[in-house]
Amino acid sequence: MTTIDELYSGTELAEAIPSLIEVQGPELDRYRAEGYLAVDAVFDHGQIGAALEGLASLTLDPRSADLQFEEWAADRLEDFDGPERMDGVRRLMMSFVDLEPALKEIAYDERLLEVARRIIGEDDIVLFQDMALLKPPGGGREKPWHQDNAFFTVKPGTPIVGVWIALDEATIANGCMHVIPGSHREGPVIHFRRRDFQICDTDVQTWRDVAVPLKPGGLMIFDGLLHHGTPPNRTDTRRRALQFHFIARSAHMVTQEERMAVFGSEGKDVSC
Repeated sequence: MTTIDELYSGTELAEAIPSLIEVQGPELDRYRAEGYLAVDAVFDHGQIGAALEGLASLTLDPRSADLQFEEWAADRLEDFDGPERMDGVRRLMMSFVDLEPALKEIAYDERLLEVARRIIGEDDIVLFQDMALLKPPGGGREKPWHQDNAFFTVKPGTPIVGVWIALDEATIANGCMHVIPGSHREGPVIHFRRRDFQICDTDVQTWRDVAVPLKPGGLMIFDGLLHHGTPPNRTDTRRRALQFHFIARSAHMVTQEERMAVFGSEGKDVSC
């Protein structure tokens, strides 16, 4: 049986480009070929600090946002103060960026939007999904290998651009992103409900694994069909990140049944 550590054993590191301005010409070609680009320090210390304060506020008062805690934290929430409560959170999502100005500023940063427009090939794009992925120290669970499009009821073939922004230093030890370059060009893959909705462990081509460590404020742009995942955080450091997805406003939606017909479900065609 493949262990979790073996699933993220790649020693090759992504080569980051210095700025979003570079995402054109040769670098845009590289994105299309490999399905991702790592970019150094896009957001400064002040923006990252304000974003973390906004997330801390939402952790205490999520308002309309969807807040999910780590399983081990569920029965300890009443004992948590502000910082401890944030360290028990796995994920925050559902249009939360509109609830905190600092988060909205990052999500709608014109540099990000311009890159997304360039990749999608449309001027009129929308923020399709916003998430905060907070992998707590010592207990942040793995996000198994998957394709983000497997979770979206968007017509297959629709360009979807993901942006993953590091709020802390994301390292190999604390759960940085891992990717399979070029896998987005291989089409949809059947997913199974095991540790999550995921690509079967035995189908992950781990020999192609590239790790994408990032400094705070750095980011990764990636295609919605790129195979990617993050190992658990077993360190005493935090690994918090924001993730956004952009699509053309004209994109067509499909039903859940149509989505599952493409990405599979329990018992479809193969076993895992």
